[in-house]
Amino acid sequence: MSVLPLFSSLRGLQARDLGGELAAGLTLAAIAIPEQMATARLGGFDAQLGLFAFLAGSLAFAALGASRILSVGADSTITPIFAAILTTMAAHSADRPGLAGVLAILVGAALIIGGTLRLGWIADLLSKPVVTGFLAGIAVHIVLSQAPVVLGVPGGGDTAYQRVAALIAERGEINPLALALALGVFAVTLACERLSPRVPGALIALALAVATVFVFGLDKRGVAVLGNVPASLPHISLPSIDLPSLYQLIPLSILIALIVMVQTAASTRSFASADADINRDFVGVGAGNVLAGLTGAFPVNASPPRTAIMAEVGARSQAAGLCAVAIILALAVSGTKLIARVPDAALGGILLFIAQRIFRVQVFVEIYRRTPGEAALAVATMAAIVLLPIAFGVAIGILLSLLHGVFIITQTRPIELERVPGTTVWWPPGALGTLQGEKEDGVLVLAFQAPLSFLNAYDFRQGLLDAIGKKGRPVRLVVLEASSVVAIDYTAADVLADVIRTSRARGADFAVARLESVRAEEAFRRFGLTELLGRDHMFHSVEEAVKTRKR
Repeated sequence: MSVLPLFSSLRGLQARDLGGELAAGLTLAAIAIPEQMATARLGGFDAQLGLFAFLAGSLAFAALGASRILSVGADSTITPIFAAILTTMAAHSADRPGLAGVLAILVGAALIIGGTLRLGWIADLLSKPVVTGFLAGIAVHIVLSQAPVVLGVPGGGDTAYQRVAALIAERGEINPLALALALGVFAVTLACERLSPRVPGALIALALAVATVFVFGLDKRGVAVLGNVPASLPHISLPSIDLPSLYQLIPLSILIALIVMVQTAASTRSFASADADINRDFVGVGAGNVLAGLTGAFPVNASPPRTAIMAEVGARSQAAGLCAVAIILALAVSGTKLIARVPDAALGGILLFIAQRIFRVQVFVEIYRRTPGEAALAVATMAAIVLLPIAFGVAIGILLSLLHGVFIITQTRPIELERVPGTTVWWPPGALGTLQGEKEDGVLVLAFQAPLSFLNAYDFRQGLLDAIGKKGRPVRLVVLEASSVVAIDYTAADVLADVIRTSRARGADFAVARLESVRAEEAFRRFGLTELLGRDHMFHSVEEAVKTRKR
């Protein structure tokens, strides 16, 4: 993989495309400005740092990423995960923004290494039910963290229980003006999205909220606003950190990098083009994180919703993202007076909108309807993230996903095949419908429909030997139909060799048919299985094996 030349997504862009790219950039900026400020506030940072995060993520990705429309910036999926941990660490060691900057650099380094080593497969470690539960848990955290802002009360607490308890205790202090403002922003944003995703509902709602605060003087009636935001350009500097804090951030950075990989891969695949390259996109998002850390911001991520907007408005390259960068840069420098009047409750309303968008109720229902067991996996992941410290809950979700994958592989057993009447095709009897399958006297044909590995090798051996023992009559030939055996590891090869020897010791010849996987065939040679079995015992079809070895 090569990350050069720079700005490859601009290749092929012509003068006649610039108008469309500018329009797409204006749309992206209108959507990103309120969202980025709200996400910064979600993490406990100054709203302006959200704009800096977008600038860094978008500029670096445009330079080094492959996707022409992927949007990178501050993200409400990952921000709650590291926000609480950084707060705890800052109370004992360094300043919080400095910790966030170092974390972003570490996340970026992990992503760049992952992309360079072509580790895109790591993004597939999380199943859809686990991702659905993960997003639902994050949505609950967003709601709980923003409830005090929306209600106009102090709030408090780090855990879900503590936050709910604080809200109950302060229920008599609710500011109805702040609540009305937040719900109004939420309603306007939701209505605009339902009307058309191209309508910048959050920006419209934010403008209306600012106007309402100004006209009715709500800032003098208990509605908090962001206040003075200094006009400044982001500048490059290396954040300092002590070694104990650095060591604490490394596991968190790996966890965040994995989540960013999953979301980046999902965004790239959802809007894939002919030049899609997930590994290079990892490098681009990683570079965005490094630049965000060097400019005093915090970790960034690919955004599926903003990427979808770019696809819908017809963006053809990262020129649209660069246009949005220029607009937001101008706002960061000269538009700070407008930002200062933004009410906190309005940003809370935007985050409530984001929370309802990532809490995918319909996906939950669909998973439950099709596979209740995996729906339980989604609920367990959500519960772990809500009830446990959030980083630990995310780790539990990843572990559940891996255990689920292992469970599926370990449940595979050898299946006896029968010949479809009047054909040379051998098939599982349960899939023959009303047809009565044919068998050959003294012949046992078995299929194993999974990779052979240490996870299932011993169950494979036991299942095969049990099938031989259940025949009732002497088995003269065992044929392993291996079309689904795509890989074999050392343990499985050793077990398969033992199975071949055991079958022969019991007087049954052993043959393998349809070993189609290049990896499995190479493993046969590497582990000596081809030599043990003999080339004359390997066939292109079950029927060929039966007719040849039965003689």
